Amino acid sequence: MHYVKKIVLISSGSISLLVGIVGIFLPLIPTTPLLLLAAACYIRSSERLYHWLITNKHFGPYIRNYREGKGIPLKAKVIGVTCLWVSMLFTIVIVLTYLWLKLLLILIAVYFTRFILKQKTWDKNVVSKPLAEQTYK
Repeated sequence: MHYVKKIVLISSGSISLLVGIVGIFLPLIPTTPLLLLAAACYIRSSERLYHWLITNKHFGPYIRNYREGKGIPLKAKVIGVTCLWVSMLFTIVIVLTYLWLKLLLILIAVYFTRFILKQKTWDKNVVSKPLAEQTYK
């Protein structure tokens, strides 16, 4: 059973990584959450893949900045919230016919908008202490 779990996690992480890579070029796909999902899958299944991902010069900074509490770049927040609402509104207005499903999608969009906007905004010009050196009140 352990072997099957490992294969499922590696496969899920790899799919998430591939879609995240596509998200770098297509603004409709959120990159950071998909890279975080890939890292979560890899850390539970393959130390080698996890290490490669977080030390990768292209993908690693997304994960490290989030994990170290630096936050999400403003551009990523704007693109993420905009794409979220454009896709939700398209689905609600054009695709769906059931009112309860439309309301559910609106609630989901509000939740994720709030989640994204509550995240700290990362400014690459501000140097912060590593997570291990920060003090908490």
